[in-house]
Amino acid sequence: MKQDVKVTFYPKKNETKEDGSCPVMARLTVENTEAVFSAKLNAPASLWASGRAKGKGATAMEINRRLDELRASAMAHHRELSATRTRVTADEVKTMLLGMAFGQETLLAYFRACNENFDKRVGVNRVAGSAKVYWNAMRHVKDFLATKYNLSDIPFTALDRSFIEKYDLYLRTECKLAPGTIVLLTVRLGTIINHAIADGIITADPFAGYERKRPTSKQKYLPREELQKLMTTPLASPSHYLIRDLFLFACYTGISYSDVRALTEKNLSTAEDGTVWIRSKRRKNGNPFEIPLLDLPLQILDRYRGVAPKGRLLPMYSNSQINLALKAIAKECGIERPVSYHTGRHMISFISLKAS
Repeated sequence: MKQDVKVTFYPKKNETKEDGSCPVMARLTVENTEAVFSAKLNAPASLWASGRAKGKGATAMEINRRLDELRASAMAHHRELSATRTRVTADEVKTMLLGMAFGQETLLAYFRACNENFDKRVGVNRVAGSAKVYWNAMRHVKDFLATKYNLSDIPFTALDRSFIEKYDLYLRTECKLAPGTIVLLTVRLGTIINHAIADGIITADPFAGYERKRPTSKQKYLPREELQKLMTTPLASPSHYLIRDLFLFACYTGISYSDVRALTEKNLSTAEDGTVWIRSKRRKNGNPFEIPLLDLPLQILDRYRGVAPKGRLLPMYSNSQINLALKAIAKECGIERPVSYHTGRHMISFISLKAS
């Protein structure tokens, strides 16, 4: 619904100075709400008439120029707020106009600052891959604002559940993203919103009441019969034997691709009872982990000992190459479900129960 917006000016004559000038006040009216504030300029009382400075002198023209700029800014801020809201108040426009309190912060500017701080932690307790995810999430919000509202940024005061739901719909219908990807993007945006709440920029959570439509959960591990097929079926390509071993190593340890890639002999240790352990830290967040090795992963390590460069425990292909080859291996083994390196990590619980 279109709102009536009006900005008028008047001199505050009870504060007239000795030189005959007085402060100019602005009255902003949006529908039935009103806000009054200083226009931050003085005008000679003798020049004032009908809400403007009269005459064509330099002083009058400069005063009227500044008043016109203030009126145009108020109208522009109202349009920005109206882009995502059905009702805007005069105080909300005034807050944006004067840069008061939380109104001075905008979503993309704050998102960018958070991402830049995240980048500084890469290599300390964060990884570059996670940083890219946040920059990608910001890009989607930026494209959404430009496409749907023709805005380069938006104030936090304009965010509400309606904005979040429209963003969800945009990702779903115009970007045609998968449900899982939409969940990831909205979770990243939610993280930034939570930071803003913690910083006192906003008090109300625009995600309140919003429910993410999560994709239907699919079985991510191989049944025992299919795992046995994958382990015992002869393979056509020599490289597939190595990739199968890498997959099985993931199955029996649960260690992520990036963490396996970084393992060296220094990460191995033997306990008093003879159990060999892998001890390392997650590249993603720096959290330590330790895993006892069963017979199969020990055999795989022995098979490739000394083969990988720089003292690595295993020779690794890229993640995409491994996943592409695993598709071919699954086909050779008569396995129809999708198989990826990440699938192997989900096997650890099943294998641990079987081992115990």
